[in-house]
Amino acid sequence: MFDKQYDVIVVGAGHAGSEAAAASANMGASTLLVTMNLQNIAQMSCNPAMGGIAKGQIVREIDAMGGYSGIVTDKTAIQFKMLNKSKGPAMWSPRAQSDRMRFAEQWRLMLEQTPNVDFYQEMVSGLIINNGVIKGVRTSLGIEIRSKAVVLTNGTFLNGLIHIGDKQFGGGRAGEKAATGITEDLIKCGFESGRMKTGTPPRVDGRSLDFSKMTVQPGDENPDKFSYSNVTKPLEHQRDCHMTYTSGKVHDLLREGFDRSPMFNGRIKSIGPRYCPSIEDKINRFADKDRHQIFVEPEGWDTVEYYVNGFSTSLPEEVQFKALRSVEGFENVKFFRPGYAIEYDYFPPTQLKHTLETKLIEGLYFAGQINGTTGYEEAASQGLMAGINAALKVQEKSEFILKRNEAYIGVLIDDLITKGTEEPYRMFTSRAEYRTLLRQDNADLRLTPMSHEIGLASLERLKRMEEKQKASDAFVQFFRDTSVKPEVINPILESVDSSTMKQSDKMFKIFARPNITLEYLRKIDSVKKYIEENNLDTEVLEQTEIQVKYSGYIDKEKNNADKLNRLEEIKIPEQFNYDNLKSLSFEAKEKLKKIRPTTLSQASRISGVSPSDISVMLVHMGR
Repeated sequence: MFDKQYDVIVVGAGHAGSEAAAASANMGASTLLVTMNLQNIAQMSCNPAMGGIAKGQIVREIDAMGGYSGIVTDKTAIQFKMLNKSKGPAMWSPRAQSDRMRFAEQWRLMLEQTPNVDFYQEMVSGLIINNGVIKGVRTSLGIEIRSKAVVLTNGTFLNGLIHIGDKQFGGGRAGEKAATGITEDLIKCGFESGRMKTGTPPRVDGRSLDFSKMTVQPGDENPDKFSYSNVTKPLEHQRDCHMTYTSGKVHDLLREGFDRSPMFNGRIKSIGPRYCPSIEDKINRFADKDRHQIFVEPEGWDTVEYYVNGFSTSLPEEVQFKALRSVEGFENVKFFRPGYAIEYDYFPPTQLKHTLETKLIEGLYFAGQINGTTGYEEAASQGLMAGINAALKVQEKSEFILKRNEAYIGVLIDDLITKGTEEPYRMFTSRAEYRTLLRQDNADLRLTPMSHEIGLASLERLKRMEEKQKASDAFVQFFRDTSVKPEVINPILESVDSSTMKQSDKMFKIFARPNITLEYLRKIDSVKKYIEENNLDTEVLEQTEIQVKYSGYIDKEKNNADKLNRLEEIKIPEQFNYDNLKSLSFEAKEKLKKIRPTTLSQASRISGVSPSDISVMLVHMGR
């Protein structure tokens, strides 16, 4: 294998690396996946769950594109919940608890069954670069492996440093050594690097917990699933999670160790994730709160190991243990291992193109935490896009970029490339200005045709999506065309305190009322008959209801997106001289020269570039 030149080498086999290798290989590129430990492919380093607010939408998008994360999650899930169901569909977010061991096993098996993927276990310690073009990688044994493109997905391993109280030691994850050499090679090439941190809570023995003192957190009564494909099914039975709380006593015990906390005594200087803070950070920042939620999550179907969600910490292990024993239900807790913080190298993502290819080295791609993101889902989506674009590049085909109005993945990558990040970036629905368009229910309608066109999503997936679209459109048209008489609909309207009708009207108009759901309309014979005769499934029914109820909002967002895309079409020449534009503000010039946006739309989203600066550029470009 060492004398073979690969099309794509993927370094690292976490969530980003696994999706990158799968995408690259499925697009026909010969792919080598290099990792320090083949037993830990797609390891869930932190919580045993996929999805959540905005993250669930990303997993659906990955699946719609033909990625593996949704299928693996469905096949290894132990609980499923649709979050934010009480809000509008733009906010609905699927989340699944996974069996940690089976998740990693399923990923490995799927990758092994993917043609064009080779595997190699060793640390990559350097890059082979010739005249600004990537030529391959060098391993710690001095072996050189050649390729036309390289995707770096190093996670927390680049010069990783683990902190537990006043102890610190090198490592990329508990029990695994750090990776060295790559950062140094990149800095020599002119890359700017930085440090970030993240943390994880203790893992405990479920046999030592008293669940009777906690609140049960069951899954949905009728669970859904992530994948749009028919290779997975919803769960038939689920495992419960539980919830308990910290207390004033717990906080006091934790404070006793603050002087030995690497976060407070200056040992950790890098920035951690704001939206997933450690327990000591929560106590410090929210001093007025006398308790915080703790979610107790099983690590799998059969294991007794539990994840203590909400108790992430890098305090000394004896402080962690003493404080956790004061949490209700944890009085006799036994540790599997303590929580810890980890610092690692990242590279500000403004050094990348929208394809995730680096601006400095041709054929070199970054994906995942190396770009300053946090979370499995954010990493996996970047891996997917980097793998796609690496394969397209070696095949000399056009690049593939998702816009902000096309996918959360597009929002994520555009935010990183255009704005950069100085703290671990996490996706939220609020980051997407077109979230009514970017729902979890329609990811296949948005993305499967595009993915099939570039050679990733299968024909079977495309046909399945087209059938769903056709059935949904036809059902919406049924409601537009079909009238209902007052004597049929009024009893239903009265039951929900909605104003009654005096004459017949189209069902679409009735259905559009906020308090009239499809469940009410199914009581009408013509609707019931249509559903039964056309054998409509849950996905089609959900899609139809959303299209009827939110048609006004959807049309408005589409119009706004079309306006934005007009600026997207105005390209900025690669060597554009911003110094020639005397009317540009000094800050705008500095930012534009550093980030080098490719379109006026991207330029307008750079912090420090004002609408007047965009007007100046429009005039200069003859618009």
